[in-house]
Amino acid sequence: MNEARVLVVDDSAAMRALFSDILDQAKNVTVIGAAVNAADAREQILELKPNVVTLDVEMPGMSGIEFLEELMGSNPIPVVMLSSLTQAGTETSLKAYALGAVECFPKPLKATPEQFSKSVAKLGKIVLAAANSNVKDRKAPREHKVSEVHFEWNGYLAAMSASMGGIDALTQILAGFPEKCPPTVIALNAEPAVVETFIKRMDTELKCSVKAAKDGTPLTQGTIHIAFDPERHVVIEPGSPLKLRLIDRDPVDGMRPSANLLFGSIARGAIPATAAVLTGMGKDGAKGLRLMRDAGCKTFAQDRKSALMAEAPTAAIEMDAAANEVELDDLGPAIIASCNIG
Repeated sequence: MNEARVLVVDDSAAMRALFSDILDQAKNVTVIGAAVNAADAREQILELKPNVVTLDVEMPGMSGIEFLEELMGSNPIPVVMLSSLTQAGTETSLKAYALGAVECFPKPLKATPEQFSKSVAKLGKIVLAAANSNVKDRKAPREHKVSEVHFEWNGYLAAMSASMGGIDALTQILAGFPEKCPPTVIALNAEPAVVETFIKRMDTELKCSVKAAKDGTPLTQGTIHIAFDPERHVVIEPGSPLKLRLIDRDPVDGMRPSANLLFGSIARGAIPATAAVLTGMGKDGAKGLRLMRDAGCKTFAQDRKSALMAEAPTAAIEMDAAANEVELDDLGPAIIASCNIG
């Protein structure tokens, strides 16, 4: 694993000092420079050659979003955007993901000492993961049209898991889902406020419905449920219809919601299903996906080259949990095909 060599970009001296201090406390992370604006950052990137940049959204002159677009077009480098959790901030985060940002991290403003301590640990892990991501291999997404293949549901549930890079991957995968898509449940580990904005956007853009996962909700055709509450896990309760259950339990292998719990509940309930482990940090999803494969379910992993963060798909492939490794552009159609009678 590469160590992270970070350039901190922020027009506020206080913020530069704060984030430099946070990152200096993280293992295998070194802050090699700090820049006050895009022009300063451009020069320091050429001179210092960082392998990660933390970038403030709001800067005078060229904004962080404008500079991100420039970087991704001319010199792709892992970028972690730092933004507020206002409505405007979460919309900007979604734009940053679309442009190629590895992650969007909320500024820990007005944080309690406990919250600040958690921020220190989380940002360090994110920056280290970013240094080992596949940003340089990221391809421009193909335009996806809603599936023109006749879709007749075969009764299979669809399930997916994702963390780092997940919002970008899911945007592409779900774009081709038909109006009467299979009941779909996604465990997504990302900033909750950003996910809420993502759900609202997708619900208006897709032909099918996209909702936040809620306890006791029946799973029916035409709806995608996204579980993202960092305080609760999501599992599937067998029955007719199937139901979502949100449960209080400690993190599993450091993750909550846990894809291993989600996938495991499907396997133990003998529920006909297809599942995919998408881009993400750690090994979450691999054990549960293996249980599903052993139970006769159809299983996929996102192709490691197309995954922004390949750790999670790699774990699933190495555990022989994924029957198929599929490139991102082809993953949505593959999931729909596995749930189609035709």
